[in-house]
Amino acid sequence: MSKCTNQTNLTWWQLSFIGVGCIIGTGYFLGSAIPIQRAGSSVLIAYLVAGIGTWIVFQALAKLTAHHPEKGSFRTYAKQAYGSWAGFSNGWVYWSAEMLIMGSQLTALALFAQFWFPSIPLWMFTAGFASLGLLIILMGVQKVEQMENLFGIMKVAAIVMFVIIAAAAMFGWLGTDAKTQTLQSPIKEILPDDGKGLWLALLFAFYGFGGIEVMGLMAQELKDPKDAPKSGNIMLLILTILYLLSFYLVLKLVPSGRINPNESPFLTALKQYDLPWVPHVFNAILIIAGFSTMVASLYAVSTMLVSLAEEGDAPKVFARKGKWKVPLPAFGLITLVVAASIMIAMLLPDKLFEYITTAAGLMLLYTWMFILASFHKLMSKGWWERSQTIFALILILLAISGTLLDHVSRIGFFVSIGFIVLIAIATIVKEKRVKPERFNS
Repeated sequence: MSKCTNQTNLTWWQLSFIGVGCIIGTGYFLGSAIPIQRAGSSVLIAYLVAGIGTWIVFQALAKLTAHHPEKGSFRTYAKQAYGSWAGFSNGWVYWSAEMLIMGSQLTALALFAQFWFPSIPLWMFTAGFASLGLLIILMGVQKVEQMENLFGIMKVAAIVMFVIIAAAAMFGWLGTDAKTQTLQSPIKEILPDDGKGLWLALLFAFYGFGGIEVMGLMAQELKDPKDAPKSGNIMLLILTILYLLSFYLVLKLVPSGRINPNESPFLTALKQYDLPWVPHVFNAILIIAGFSTMVASLYAVSTMLVSLAEEGDAPKVFARKGKWKVPLPAFGLITLVVAASIMIAMLLPDKLFEYITTAAGLMLLYTWMFILASFHKLMSKGWWERSQTIFALILILLAISGTLLDHVSRIGFFVSIGFIVLIAIATIVKEKRVKPERFNS
């Protein structure tokens, strides 16, 4: 998953293109290794199903945005639909999801760097990338924002490069090499392990489409906000085709059992061929693109914390800005959370990426459930819209429950539940404080 920057007067096709570049992130480049390893060929079904579910969620958000443009987007819709508690809890669920996603991106960057320097501990790379990212936020992110489109093009270019090289390998144009493996038949066994892998892969497939909620925010920048659903249709169609094609080629070149969750599956497929420069160029693109999305995530979580504080859903101190126009209290809190994630990287280096990615994906899906519930309450009228909403909710619940099937993903599930419990307690405390104030006034 990745981030976007604000632009104005966009056409629907420009938003589609920006969306593709925004959503493709470390969840795709590295996170996809987990479902490919677990699900084998059925990962193709998982991403197709997730694409359909994501389309329904995006349509719900786009319709809400087109009819009720709001600065707070899905947080404001939750508040309108179910009251202040929903806006408060939805905001903090999403903020927690973004913090976990940022931790996932940091870990992914460190794993990419270990491709070149395998002997250096993961936490050292995590600390280095985090420090550089925080420094850029402190200085201002204008230059990074200007380069976001370039980074988006680089990510798409990396996928196209992989597809071309993989296709050349498949047709035998790369020559014969001792390291070259026999081509696989991905469709031969489409449901390995009685479908258990498919169930588990659903969460990570949904995570690969993470970012559509930010597209809901950007839909306000369209020349005609009513074009948002059309923009989303094209964006999700392109993404789904790119995902399915690239994963098919990975499975064609490498047995799923050889995929390592701590290495990009595309690097695993490429490095077995006698192309000494290609894996290094690919890895460099991954690091540059991943770093840009990590900085954008840092900016997003600090901005979101300020927004929550301004609306009374977080302590007012987090809305204060220093002389550099940087919200220093919010920046300080985020620095502490990043420092905590580096400490965790020191303690749990082996399965860290899987734990964080699972928890991040789950927190994101909880936000999507809020979007669907808000749409159902505010706009859903006909039986078709209601049945679509229910179908998407069932798919999301299947993805969430699938994490219980695997001992590693199960830990991520309990981490996400821990966050939900803390947010629920905070919501109850806030509501109890607000009600007497309303009564007294």
